[in-house]
Amino acid sequence: MVYRTVEVDVEIELEDFDTYDLIDELARRGTLAGDTEHDVTELLTAIWEKRRRGEDYQALLDNLIYQALGKIS
Repeated sequence: MVYRTVEVDVEIELEDFDTYDLIDELARRGTLAGDTEHDVTELLTAIWEKRRRGEDYQALLDNLIYQALGKIS
């Protein structure tokens, strides 16, 4: 049996993939942001400190949501 390697161009839309499939793939590659408890704890601490001081913490909160869910809005 003969095997050949070929290159194929395929057009896909990310919308065709389930969010959880994409997150699983990123985790498999080891590139998932915020996947450790330490990262989340740091973000939560920073949000808490800004909130306590009456400072704007929206950007940090958005970052936390994005890291946890992979999307904003």
